[in-house]
Amino acid sequence: MSFDNAHDYLASHGYGDRIIVLEAASGTVAEAAQALGTQPERIAKSLSFLLDGQPIIIVTKGTARVDNRKYKATFHSKASMIPFGIKDGVRVYLDRSLREFDTVYPAGGDDHSAVKLTPDELYDVSGADDWVDVCKQ
Repeated sequence: MSFDNAHDYLASHGYGDRIIVLEAASGTVAEAAQALGTQPERIAKSLSFLLDGQPIIIVTKGTARVDNRKYKATFHSKASMIPFGIKDGVRVYLDRSLREFDTVYPAGGDDHSAVKLTPDELYDVSGADDWVDVCKQ
């Protein structure tokens, strides 16, 4: 099934009512936290890496930094960041840092929206492959 936008995709999974349209821009962690009135840690930040010649996405808490040693232990490869872009077939992993919170706020499809989800709901709607532990404490 193909979707034209994030709202349609989220609605098809029962989360359409969770989208928050913001007055202010939310393109960065700091902007999103300020616009939502929440801590930067609660923003679900997406990072893109190249793994075995294929792109993957790892979603972390907003203030997390990838620990190269943990990344290599998890994926058996050196961390190689690439520009962000998610397409069908791109594997998604959620970092355990997101489990610190009852709710997190990933982007809602543009730079003026977010989605209020529990970490388990984010796992469900993102189609994540697994939970990983690749960030610094």
